[in-house]
Amino acid sequence: MIILGIDPGFSVTGFGIMRKENGKTLILDYGALKMSSKDHLSRRIALFHDFFCTKIEKWGIQAIALETPFLGKNAQNFLKLGYLRGILYLLADRYKLELIELSPRSIKLAVTGSGAAQKEQVARVIGQLFKGLAAPKTLDITDALAVTLCGIWHQSKTRTLQ
Repeated sequence: MIILGIDPGFSVTGFGIMRKENGKTLILDYGALKMSSKDHLSRRIALFHDFFCTKIEKWGIQAIALETPFLGKNAQNFLKLGYLRGILYLLADRYKLELIELSPRSIKLAVTGSGAAQKEQVARVIGQLFKGLAAPKTLDITDALAVTLCGIWHQSKTRTLQ
C-alpha cells in the first residue's frame, strides 16, 4: 500500500509518501508545496490540484491520509482549507483511492504518546523514527509525515482485521 499524507495549507502544504514493505515503513518522497499569497485563491487551488495529480500518478498512490479539520481561531482559514479538502476528495474519487481521515489528536497520540503534543515534539519523533531523514525545512512536512505514518498504521490494522 502506497499512501500519500497531506497537511494542507494555502501558503505551505506538507506531504509525505510512504509504503510498507517487508514489515518496514519506507519514505518514498516528502516535501512541501509552497504557494504565493499574492496568487489568487483560484490559482492556488489549481496549483494544489495539479501538484497532487502528478504525485498520485508518479507514485501509484492507493490511499490519501489527512487530518480531520478543526475550527481554530480563524473561521476564514477553516473555510478556505475546506476548498483544499474538497480537491482531495475529488482526487480520491477520480483515482479510486481510499481516503483515510484521522483527528489531529489521534495522530499526535499515535506518534508521540500524547494527544496534546506540540508540532516540535511530532517533528522530533519523526526524526527518531526515520534516522536518515534530512531535517525538513518546515513543520508542515513533519506533520504530513506523521499523517502519512498514521495512515500506514491504519491500513496495517485494517488489513489485519480483515
